[in-house]
Amino acid sequence: MGLLNLFSSKPPAASLLRLPTGSFTVDREGAVLVGTLPSSFPEKLVHEIADAVLCAFREAEEAQMPLSEITIHYPSLRISAREMRGGAIIYLSPKSPSTTK
Repeated sequence: MGLLNLFSSKPPAASLLRLPTGSFTVDREGAVLVGTLPSSFPEKLVHEIADAVLCAFREAEEAQMPLSEITIHYPSLRISAREMRGGAIIYLSPKSPSTTK
């Protein structure tokens, strides 16, 4: 019977993250200086977003097409970032189901 119980157990449910609303500022190395994101939002994701944004700004500058602002639209999240002397300020905002933009 113990063998049957092994296969009938449910796998642990994945926890869903609530989409954040807030902003954070990073320096040119990607260190977070200040932020208004909820503390429940994983720090790892904050750093991944910051790294991607800073990489985009650096690559644009290397291509001699410097950017001052980036906006990324996902189906349920909008990420906006503005370049600030090598660093960036990054805004995260969830899209409501009624948003058509």
